[in-house]
Amino acid sequence: MDVVTLPGLTDYREGWDLQRRTHESVRGGAPGVTYLLEHDGVYTAGRRTRRDEYPTDGTEVVDVDRGGKITWHGPGQIVAYPIVALRSPVDVVRYVRTLEEAVMDVCATLGLATVRVDGRSGVWFAADGASARRERKVCAIGARVAKGVTMHGLALNCDPDLTAFDTIVPCGIADADVTSLSVEAGRPVTVEEARPLLASALVEHLAPLVTELTVTDQDTRPPSTTAAVG
Repeated sequence: MDVVTLPGLTDYREGWDLQRRTHESVRGGAPGVTYLLEHDGVYTAGRRTRRDEYPTDGTEVVDVDRGGKITWHGPGQIVAYPIVALRSPVDVVRYVRTLEEAVMDVCATLGLATVRVDGRSGVWFAADGASARRERKVCAIGARVAKGVTMHGLALNCDPDLTAFDTIVPCGIADADVTSLSVEAGRPVTVEEARPLLASALVEHLAPLVTELTVTDQDTRPPSTTAAVG
């Protein structure tokens, strides 16, 4: 699996089109690829988003074909789109857990202890009763698997403007907060610092799950499946 970093800021729709074209190539037998990028500021809504969860100020929202609800992408946040063929039998839950493990390794390398939260995907910092801080999500995950090939992926907050989340209920979760690596580390953690760590972790953790497709494989792969953003 190759890891490709896109320079600058990528328009969300252009990135989505790149995903679709790459998905078709991987379904045709091309090697998998993971794109690492930053988007221009944008809200995206997965298939489970209710209309009353959209921003109330008229901000544009892009409706997408991943699982989960509404979230934000923008500068200071690494977005990773693995477009890879999963080994049979396809296990979407295992795939999502593997993405979580990769991000948790990145956080550990930075000296940050993260957790999973029961019933919620993504990577979290535990609630801190001493300071009355609630559970805080640092990485959201939302995936789609069509014919055994993945799309969409994860969004890891490095040093974004977190006020962008104030006009929505991120991922439909009202009883928790959103945080960043910089907030939790107490120092600036930039995209440039975290990106190579994430690239290495994804290559390592995804390797046991990834295969390459043949024409015969394409005819027998399961239909589309989505996994929630969390």
